[in-house]
Amino acid sequence: MKWLSAGLTFFNASTIFALVGGMMAHGLSRSVATFCIVAGLLVAFLAYQVTANVPLRARKPKPPPPPPLPETMSKRQQRREERMRKTQASDPPRWRYRSIWFWLLAGCFALFAFRSFCWLIYWDGNEVKVQSINNLGDLSLHLTYIRHFASGVPLWPDNPIEPFSKLRYPAGTDLFNGVLTCLGIDVIRGLVWTGLLASLATCYALYRWAGNFGIAAFLFNGGLASFPVLQTWSFQDYQGANTIAWKSIPLAMFVTQRGLLYAFPAALLLLYQWRARFFPDYDEPALVRPPVGAGIADPGGETPSAFATEQGRDQRSRLQPLPLWIEVSLYATLPLYHSHTFIALSLVLAFLFILGDRNTRKRTLLVAGLALLPATFCVWVTTDYFHAGSFIKWQPGWVQHAGDFTMPFLQFWLINFGVWVPLVLFFIGITALSVWKQAKEPGFKISATVAFLIPAIAIFLLGYLVKLAPWEWDNIKIIVWAYLIILPFLWTGLLVHWPAHVRILVCIALFASGFVTLLGGLAAGKSGFGIADRLELDNVGVVVKKLPADARFAGFPTWGHPVLLQGRKMVLGYPGHLWTQGFDYSASNDKLKALMEGAPNWKDLARYFHARYLFWGREEKNNYATSKRPWERESALVASGEWGAVYDLETPRNPSAPAPASVPRQ
Repeated sequence: MKWLSAGLTFFNASTIFALVGGMMAHGLSRSVATFCIVAGLLVAFLAYQVTANVPLRARKPKPPPPPPLPETMSKRQQRREERMRKTQASDPPRWRYRSIWFWLLAGCFALFAFRSFCWLIYWDGNEVKVQSINNLGDLSLHLTYIRHFASGVPLWPDNPIEPFSKLRYPAGTDLFNGVLTCLGIDVIRGLVWTGLLASLATCYALYRWAGNFGIAAFLFNGGLASFPVLQTWSFQDYQGANTIAWKSIPLAMFVTQRGLLYAFPAALLLLYQWRARFFPDYDEPALVRPPVGAGIADPGGETPSAFATEQGRDQRSRLQPLPLWIEVSLYATLPLYHSHTFIALSLVLAFLFILGDRNTRKRTLLVAGLALLPATFCVWVTTDYFHAGSFIKWQPGWVQHAGDFTMPFLQFWLINFGVWVPLVLFFIGITALSVWKQAKEPGFKISATVAFLIPAIAIFLLGYLVKLAPWEWDNIKIIVWAYLIILPFLWTGLLVHWPAHVRILVCIALFASGFVTLLGGLAAGKSGFGIADRLELDNVGVVVKKLPADARFAGFPTWGHPVLLQGRKMVLGYPGHLWTQGFDYSASNDKLKALMEGAPNWKDLARYFHARYLFWGREEKNNYATSKRPWERESALVASGEWGAVYDLETPRNPSAPAPASVPRQ
C-alpha cells in the first residue's frame, strides 16, 4: 500500500505542478519539468512515510511450546511424534499454496501488459506502427497532446484540433508524459514505461479491492460473444466486433484511454480506503478463503471468515491506509485524468453520506468539502473554461438501440454479459431479502455489501438511462465502475460460500469468453498497424521545430497527419475526435475545403481560422486534387521536400529570393 500510494502521489503531484507551473511560466520547459519531477518525488516520499502499511497477512502468534516427550519412549517413537507435531502445526496443503491462483493471474496480467505496452508504438522499417487496431486513432491524438504540451505552448493550451477553443479533454496523463519529454526522455519510451508501471499499480489495486476474483474479472470480462471458438477453434477478439457493446476492458479501454492508466489504480485505492475506514470489520477478498461446507452467505451482514477465525480477530480490523490529504488530492484531481471515474466516485461518496452513520457523514462531507475547489478547477480547465456544451441526454437502453449494437432486450444482455446478468440479479435479490429481515432487529447497521451495492446499482442506472457523451458507447466508461465496485462483495457474500466445483463452473462461465478475447486480441496485431511514415514524420519535425510552437497549420483533417503527430496545431483534426468532443465541425470543414481548394477568398478563410501556415503533402494532394494552389504563387515557401511543402501565408512570396533548401530525406 505504501508503494502504491507513493507512486500515485508522485504521478499526480508532478502533473499538478506541471499544470500550475506551466500556467505561471507560460509553458513547459526543461527547468519547469525538472522542478515538477523533483517536487513530485519529495511529495511521494512524504506520502510513503505517512501511508499506513496494511499487510495482506498478519503474522501468526507463536504456539505454546509442546510438552516434553515422555522418557519412556524409544528414539524411534520420539522421532515419529516430532514429525506428527510438525505436520499438525503447519497449514493444510490447500491453504499453504493458496497464492497459486494469484500468481497465475498476475502472470496473465504481465503477459497482457508486456505485449500491449512494449509494442504500444514502435518503428518497423520506415513505418510507425501500433500493436492494437483500437489505437490507430486514439494514440495519434495522445501523441499530439504530449508533443503539444512539450513544445512549450502556454497552459492550458489552445485546442490543437479546433481553432476556436481551448483543449477539451482530461489530458492529465498526457501532460505527465509531456513533462518527461521536456526532460529529454523519448516519447515512445515514456509511453511504454508509463503503461507498464500503471499496469503493475492496477493489478495490485485490483487484488486489494477484490482479490483474485477482481483481477480475473478485469482481464476476462465478457458474456457469450466468444463461444463461437468452440466451432472455429480460432482465438480472436470476438468482443471487438461492431455488434458487441461489452468489449474487453484491457484491450478496448485500458490500452486506448490513457486517463485510465491513472484513474483505475487511484479510484480503486480510494474505494479501498473508504471501505476500510467506514467498515473496518469487512475482510478483504484476498484474505477470505472458502469455508468448510457449502451454502449461501448472509450478505446483509459481515460474518467472520474462516481466515479471520484462524488468524485472529485483529486481522479483521483493517487499517485505512491513506491520510486525509492524500485521500483528498487523489479524489479532487480525478477530473484532470478521467471525468467518468470522478462522477462514479462522487456517487459512491454521496451514497456513503446518505446511508452512513454520523461519523461517516462527517468524514464524507469533509472530503467533499476539501475537494470542491480543486475539483472545480480541474473541471474548469478541461471543459474550455466551462464553455463546452453539455452532452447529457435522457436515452434509456445504453446502446441496445444504436447502430450495429441493436439487439432485442434479452439477446443484448445475454450476448454481452452472459452469466453475469442472472448472477448479479440473484445476488441483489438475496441481499435485499437479508436486509429486509435484519432491518426489523434492534441495532441494525448497514453493512459494507449494502453500502457499496446501492451506489453500484445507481452508477449502472446512470450509464444505462442517461447519455453522457456524443457517442452512446462511451457510457461504458461509467458502467465499468458499477462492474468493478460489486466484484468483492459478489465474491465474499455469495460465491465463496458455494462448493468448489460450483465455483469453478461459475468462473468458467463468467471468464471463458473474456479469456478467449484477450488472448485473441493480443495475438491479432502480430505485424502491427501503421499510423505514419517515419521519414515523412521526421522531416516534417525538422521543419516545424523552427516555426512558432503556437502557430496553426491548414491541411487535410486526418488522425495520422504528420503535423499533428509532431504536436502542432491544425485548423481541424480528425472528424471522429472532433465529434466525440462535442464540436459541430461541418461548417468549418466546408470552409477548410474551400481554403485548400484555393477559393478566391482563401486568404480571408486562412485569417478566419488563425492559420499562419499551410501544409501541402501526400494527404492534401490525394484529397484536394483539383486545388488551384494559389499559395504557391503568392506565399513564401518555408521548406519543401519529397514529404511535401510548408507555406507562410502571412509572408508574400519574393520572386527574387532563392527558394529555401528542401529538407533532405534522412
